[in-house]
Amino acid sequence: MKRTLTRIAMATLVAGAWMSTAGAEEFLVGAEIPLTGNLARVGAGMQEGIMVAAEVFNKTNGKHTVKIITVDDESAPAKAIAAVEKLASQGVVAITGGYGSNNISPASDTANKLGLVYITSGGVDDSLVTSGRKNFFRINNTAGYEKAMLGMLQDVGAKSVSIVYSTKDATTGLAKDVEKALAAKGVKVTSHSFDPAITDFKPIINKIKLQDKSEVVAMVGYENDYVGIIRAARVLKPKIKAMVGVWSLATPKMAADFPDLMPNVFGTALLPFPTEFKTPDGKAFSDAYKQLYKKEPDYLGQFGYVQSMLLFEAIARAADKGTVKKGGVADEMRKTDRETLIGRVQFSANGDNLNFVHRMAQHQDKKVVIVWPKENATGKLVYPALPW
Repeated sequence: MKRTLTRIAMATLVAGAWMSTAGAEEFLVGAEIPLTGNLARVGAGMQEGIMVAAEVFNKTNGKHTVKIITVDDESAPAKAIAAVEKLASQGVVAITGGYGSNNISPASDTANKLGLVYITSGGVDDSLVTSGRKNFFRINNTAGYEKAMLGMLQDVGAKSVSIVYSTKDATTGLAKDVEKALAAKGVKVTSHSFDPAITDFKPIINKIKLQDKSEVVAMVGYENDYVGIIRAARVLKPKIKAMVGVWSLATPKMAADFPDLMPNVFGTALLPFPTEFKTPDGKAFSDAYKQLYKKEPDYLGQFGYVQSMLLFEAIARAADKGTVKKGGVADEMRKTDRETLIGRVQFSANGDNLNFVHRMAQHQDKKVVIVWPKENATGKLVYPALPW
């Protein structure tokens, strides 16, 4: 009788243990990322954040885990579509990544048709959230970048600005919005568009030097564009007071790779460099990032981390409800409302983050210093100041 009770007790324990883990699952999540091509640098930064998010989630969720499958979209729209299709064929339940609105648009369209949630921080073209994509989400937007650039230019009292912008959708949209807002404030604005394929910016800079005679050059482009524009300005030396850019500029990677070009240049950044985190989430991110990559995290990694962690949490909630394959991930994404490393995130019905506001940073002595807004500043804004 005693042995029978023992066997029953053991069986009960085993059954209880099985029941407590029966709902635990590993979910495949796709990362469609530009790891080669002209967006490789920013893609690599986002990928690092994605992998850190997977590391932290798998150690802290306590039940479900994720496995990342990465496909390089080669910075090309057609390859981005093919990457999403390949990931879907491998059984992923959602996709994180993407960079450049012209790549994200067709990739997210494909994901939408396949019923997969697609989340990014690499696309700010407003058509991404106004074209009826039911499974699209982003944590940043043009409005947040515009507020940051306008706020800083207003604080320094810029009276004239030359905007140099790429003709890609996202860059054109932001440039036009900034131009309109500056003009409404009485600032003299001149705009110069350029084809993304050009590499010689001296003709544009020469126009700014001889015709515009502006106080500030505002660059709305990507890494290679910034490098070309600043190099041309170093040669021609227009009488300006500052060079200001947006995404992918105020990063430690740019400072390390182009030390002669970056001093005093402004760009958007949520993190100073070196970084300092005070929240448990921030410390978990920073510690895991340093452990995996043996370096300080930058804001590209921060964005990749936030978008992916929100996605993983939504997958876990849907898994607990048994709705992962019934549209539950998108439903859970829409219920998101929490503080993150980029501030409070809530998604509107069209997948946009309702609360996003960026910050402006400046390259100073091989550091990236947050200079706007004042309440978030980690150092003093230097103006006038140029990289030559």
